[in-house]
Amino acid sequence: MSGVMVEFPVNGTQAGGYLAVPEGGGGPGVVVLQEWWGLVPQIKGVCDRLAAEGFVALAPDLYHGEMAGHTEMDRAGELMTGLPPDRAARDMSGAIDFLLAHDATTGPAVGVTGFCMGGMLTLMIAALEGDRVAAAAPFYGAPLGDDGPDWSGLTARVEGHFASDDGFFPPDAVRDLQTTLRDMGGDVTFHVYEDTGHAFANEENPLGTYDEATAAIAWERTVDLLR
Repeated sequence: MSGVMVEFPVNGTQAGGYLAVPEGGGGPGVVVLQEWWGLVPQIKGVCDRLAAEGFVALAPDLYHGEMAGHTEMDRAGELMTGLPPDRAARDMSGAIDFLLAHDATTGPAVGVTGFCMGGMLTLMIAALEGDRVAAAAPFYGAPLGDDGPDWSGLTARVEGHFASDDGFFPPDAVRDLQTTLRDMGGDVTFHVYEDTGHAFANEENPLGTYDEATAAIAWERTVDLLR
């Protein structure tokens, strides 16, 4: 199963993304948010896998056509730090608009999932969009410390997937955020998988941390959440 590139309106301009739709029917909409590499084939593959599970999946191209190769970490870092937060928020909101208006999408809200940078953005857009996001599944990425949004808007059920050995998103800080969000009344569970490293669910990551068994567990939990 493979999807197509689409365009959608965002504040009077156009944004793009990769859309995968289930064969022979519709399903819940899911926004898929990229890692710092960009809208690379691996992220498109996540959309295809979600479509095979019955979801209408859209990955917005947050870098507007730019990307880094899966070993070009310096280039990926430049792209991530150069991403304008306001533009990213508009593009993600436009992706939600597109999915909710799409004939194949069922339900009044969408789910969101994302990886690393996209995991952080998953939680941020869930807080910004309120009840337009019903479920959020961040993978090894979250706004930690003072980088968080106004969490009072978060109404989605959240189930996140984090690594026990992750210098980018340390598990103690992840658990602190879970406590904060639960204390605010959030339905939030962050799984920290033992003996795993950052990007454990990305089969192409250059860190050598891909863990097929753990990735399968996290995927099954994510599919169950998004349904």
